[in-house]
Amino acid sequence: MCSDSSAPDAHQTIAVSGTVGESPASAADPQKIRLEKRRGAVVLLSGGIDSATTLAIAIAEGYDCHALTVAYGQRHAVEIERARSVALFFGAPHQTISVDLASFGGSALTTDENVPHHGAHEIGGNIPATYVPARNTVLLSLALARAETLEARHLFIGANVLDYSGYPDCRPEFLKAFEDVANLGTKAGVDGGLPFRVHAPLLQSTKAEIILRGAELGVPFQLTHSCYDPTPNGLACGLCDACILRRKGFHEAGVEDPTPYAG
Repeated sequence: MCSDSSAPDAHQTIAVSGTVGESPASAADPQKIRLEKRRGAVVLLSGGIDSATTLAIAIAEGYDCHALTVAYGQRHAVEIERARSVALFFGAPHQTISVDLASFGGSALTTDENVPHHGAHEIGGNIPATYVPARNTVLLSLALARAETLEARHLFIGANVLDYSGYPDCRPEFLKAFEDVANLGTKAGVDGGLPFRVHAPLLQSTKAEIILRGAELGVPFQLTHSCYDPTPNGLACGLCDACILRRKGFHEAGVEDPTPYAG
């Protein structure tokens, strides 16, 4: 878990490195001025609470958002349809692309391995079986490629280091490193134009804070899906890490959870 007493509050969008603003050099560069005024962004949208709230924040802050969902072979494929519904709700252009991470195995989310069911006190101690090898690296790389083709310079991800299950690719160190990669390994990043920025507006927020922020922005929680181990008809199990954190978050936020659970 990463924490910082000087960290921004839950209502502030965090650019992992630097800030978004016009530099003296960009004032003389018409292309930079155009990109800055447009503020194009690609938002990774999984269909869960965090990504839906991240999309809502990006829209509220004036970004021209394009939502991107990745079907990577996850067993909880119902989230893909939920992501489509959330994007439609917000009126954001939405694209779903497929990458077969399931062919590599290595995760309970992409194989027949049992998804762990345990108590809230057991979450976050170790990297769990639901970790998908290099998932956020792959997802951010796809978002980066899409952003470059759209001439967008902002990537949004709903990563969180407080109420999370211990995934190493949700840490600020990883996000900062990826931002560096984006600016070193793309034509847009090295041509002297506006640099890429990775935004993680929920990085230091608890699940309850995320839900409260989402409620303020009108996030349709009834359209979101969190469960890693849904029933065949798409009902949330109520017992996996994602369900436990979701239920805990709604309870602590004092907001009604619209999700029907199987257990």
